[in-house]
Amino acid sequence: MNPLDFLLEPLSYDFMVRALATSVTAAIVCAVLSCWLVLIGWSLMGDAVSHAVLPGVVLAYVVGAPFALGAVIFGFLAVALIGIVRNTSRIKEDAAIGIVFTTLFALGIVLISVTPSQTDLNHIIFGNLLGVSWADLAQVLILGAITLTILLVKRRDFTLYAFDATHAHAIGLNPKVLGAALLGLLALTAVVALQAVGVVLVVALLIIPGATAYLLTDRFSRMLVIAPVMSALAAITGLYLSYYLDTASGGMIVLVEGCIFALVYLFSPTQGVIGKRLGAMKRQRMLAAQ
Repeated sequence: MNPLDFLLEPLSYDFMVRALATSVTAAIVCAVLSCWLVLIGWSLMGDAVSHAVLPGVVLAYVVGAPFALGAVIFGFLAVALIGIVRNTSRIKEDAAIGIVFTTLFALGIVLISVTPSQTDLNHIIFGNLLGVSWADLAQVLILGAITLTILLVKRRDFTLYAFDATHAHAIGLNPKVLGAALLGLLALTAVVALQAVGVVLVVALLIIPGATAYLLTDRFSRMLVIAPVMSALAAITGLYLSYYLDTASGGMIVLVEGCIFALVYLFSPTQGVIGKRLGAMKRQRMLAAQ
């Protein structure tokens, strides 16, 4: 098989075209948002919201409402419950997050088990990338476009909030509103990624790209370019590997993301474990030569 046939054969199937468009869209949107999540230190919050939206998505399915509506409602509910537990007890934030998101996630699993449906709702948990319909793809593209547009238009405000919320307040911005907006976008992004990898693996798409880009550059503007480009390439590579190796597509995409992070963690010129040692050795040789 020549390289061109290798690339074109999967695209001869409509389900692969839909899967590719869905996975790339989800990868790009998640990667852009992940830059702020990593910068603010909201990795656990991303995990919590991505899992807590499950009962909202199931209830939205039951009443015939858009998935995004149920996800946003339960995303904000999770954040509110975390705040209540943290502020009204001795429980610290990380424990509060664990309690709330696991409870809501379990509620979603229970709802799936008792909800009569002609379709298998378990794909919400594990993803069903190869079963994405044209209607699902349209929803992903619309929600992805809305989320990405808001993130890019308000990127300066979100970045200032991430670096210095006090300064943001001093120049007239409302940190609480900006934080709430990011959480709402997080819930929408979770819905986008649900179609690709399911609830269980959403957090990987929301954290790994930003963390990887963070090891490659000290400039946030570059992170916003590196993370989505790398994530999109991982989505394409993972989907092709899953096609030829007959493996789970969502899991393979996340596995590729993880492998890219491992390589950057080891060999990044400035932050990599091996890269820093090689750089130090090179500088020592240069000093010795002088």
